[in-house]
Amino acid sequence: MAIRRPHFAGTWYPGTEPECLRTIESFSLKVRTCPNGTGSPKGGILPHAGWHYSGQMAFNVLSCLKKGPNPDTIVIFGRHLHPGGKNYIMAEGEWATPLGNLPIDRAFADGLLNEFSFKIETDSNSDPDNTIELQLPFIKYFFPQTMILPLGVPPADFSVQIGQRVAQLSKSMQRRVLILGSTDLTHYGPNYDFAPQGTGAQALTWVKERNDKQVIDLMLNLNAEEVIQEALHKGNACCSGAAAAAIAAVKELGGRQGDLVDYYTSYDVRPDTSFVGYAGIVFS
Repeated sequence: MAIRRPHFAGTWYPGTEPECLRTIESFSLKVRTCPNGTGSPKGGILPHAGWHYSGQMAFNVLSCLKKGPNPDTIVIFGRHLHPGGKNYIMAEGEWATPLGNLPIDRAFADGLLNEFSFKIETDSNSDPDNTIELQLPFIKYFFPQTMILPLGVPPADFSVQIGQRVAQLSKSMQRRVLILGSTDLTHYGPNYDFAPQGTGAQALTWVKERNDKQVIDLMLNLNAEEVIQEALHKGNACCSGAAAAAIAAVKELGGRQGDLVDYYTSYDVRPDTSFVGYAGIVFS
């Protein structure tokens, strides 16, 4: 079996099983209360910075999703892509984590490959991708028996169509699925060449109360297409295609409600003139 090795273990998150478990267990001591959704969890939005910054929030989202039935497959949308970018898929094999390997749902992947064009990644031909990899140890921890389907989609209308088709295929294949969209929010400050509100407290307030809030509200209301357009115009989601595809899949699965589990910025973890917003959302 071909195994894709992690690129970020030991740097962006712990590289060994004992270290990963200790860190995850430390997150469990500060876990947020899960929202009281009207139905069983269908999926969520979670961030992908290094665990020092966004690990707690990713843990919080997946701990809430754990309250539903165990999935056969977790479909995770990610990747930093431009509007004209390609679709990406890992279609077979396993993806290694410090907590054990996660098998790819090959039959599910084949269903998508029959309908859409993808760049196929393998164990020996893949680009480093923090958006998906950083979630995998959490997935293995909470759902040790699940398969995964990693997909990269750009901020484009056809990504919404891919999300919808993922849900339709899961029904026809009788796959119980959870859907994840991996994105960070506004990247503000000189490190990102984006500072429309200058520096200091007013800039932080603008990011939290206006720029990030606008895209979060669209996500909570399951407005997939609007998330893409908002992010392209306001720069308030770095992987809006992934978020939109996840939302489209969730809606096709019957999801009707988004709840904010948590929100903060990297400034709240370590103050700096450059900072990034993170949101954790659960859909039911």
